[in-house]
Amino acid sequence: MSRKTKIAVLGSGRGSNFVSLANACNDGSLPAEIVMVISDVKDARILQLAQELRLPSKFIEPGKYRTKLDETAETDYVATLLNSGAEWVALAGFMRILKGDFLRAFEQKVINIHPSLLPAFPGLEAWKQAHEYGVRVSGCTVHLVDHGIDTGSILAQGVVPVIEGDTPESLHRRIQEEEHKLYPRTLARLFNGEISIGQLV
Repeated sequence: MSRKTKIAVLGSGRGSNFVSLANACNDGSLPAEIVMVISDVKDARILQLAQELRLPSKFIEPGKYRTKLDETAETDYVATLLNSGAEWVALAGFMRILKGDFLRAFEQKVINIHPSLLPAFPGLEAWKQAHEYGVRVSGCTVHLVDHGIDTGSILAQGVVPVIEGDTPESLHRRIQEEEHKLYPRTLARLFNGEISIGQLV
């Protein structure tokens, strides 16, 4: 039996990408084991879903800043992740920027999925940005996390056409459907050695 990579998932919201990763772990298409789920939101749906799936989960207070973890929170997050045995960290709708000690503790081991074809439309509500700009094609991107905002090396992208009559909400729904396929598939390729991080950075 091949070894399973130990991953932790960080999320702030409903956890739909977390569920897609958990399902892929369970059916064997993703050779990984989720060893910890952490949220910065006490009543986040992702924590409830983790409990339903009997996976270790924890709310950790993010601290005084609105868009990032403060120093104490960062220390708590890193300690919890290291204690869980996590080798990789997958962000699934985690709404805080990760910096400094966190990225040093998991250097080139933090992955995110973003709802646009980066480098276009980084930041918040990317699907809305794309719709307002009038693009004909949007999608999602799996990328390494670095010190910038959605600027890390791109691992994979999924294309979602914008169709006539789309609203930001309908476009977002279809992008999420693509995310749920792309994220576990990309992590599987990464953990199987089909993607080399060293060639990207």
